[in-house]
Amino acid sequence: MHLADRPARRRLSVALENLSVTFHGMTVHPDEHNCECHWGSSEELALLKTPGVQLEPDLLRRTWQASDWTDHAAVLRRILPQFAAALVAGRAQALFGLEEAGDSFARGRWQQWPDEQAASVSEFLHAWLAESLTGPDAVVPAHQVFAMCAEASGTLGPWLADWEEQTGHLSDRRLAEAAAEWEYELLGESLPWSVGWYEHDEEEMRAELVAWLLGHAATRLRESDAPEDLRHRIRLLGLTGEDRWTDPHWPGHRY
Repeated sequence: MHLADRPARRRLSVALENLSVTFHGMTVHPDEHNCECHWGSSEELALLKTPGVQLEPDLLRRTWQASDWTDHAAVLRRILPQFAAALVAGRAQALFGLEEAGDSFARGRWQQWPDEQAASVSEFLHAWLAESLTGPDAVVPAHQVFAMCAEASGTLGPWLADWEEQTGHLSDRRLAEAAAEWEYELLGESLPWSVGWYEHDEEEMRAELVAWLLGHAATRLRESDAPEDLRHRIRLLGLTGEDRWTDPHWPGHRY
């Protein structure tokens, strides 16, 4: 099958195009400003007030990472089509993790935007996760896309449901890759990505992720013949205290 003919790839392409249509012509507020020393020049700020102008990559990065805009929602709407394309292509240039990009979405409170705009953002996130789970040439690892979506929305439920719907070989393999990436932090009672938005409940997210790994994911890891030591590490999430670290399969992690 040609890559362009894959349903997930087509869905993501349509979602990106829909972002371009939905947010076409958006600009920041005429009075928006930012520090020239820390963000950029007045000439660069003028570009954000001009519709349709593509930003060079470093300016795009500085814009979505800045946390001190007067109207972050308007800034996010202005850059969203270009920002989403950069995310999908792996060019977002996050300093510490892709969850930083999710934090930028959360600061924009996109779920409170007009229905058409919020639906466009939601469909993009779901389509991108589906492509990361099933695309043989997906640029960004699925566990990073998942963390970004979780931070963008403040919830895990919709994204866990998406993963459950994707049951093929690639999705199973990416589940094993995610579990391998996450188990160290989870066994140390931490969420395996940084929560940047103050309204998000890190402990609640961790508990939900652990419950899913012990339930749905554990079954899939077993049925897809994931490495035995990985399956034991996930099993250990169901133990606490001395029962966990004295288990014969405790991996010897130090925290």
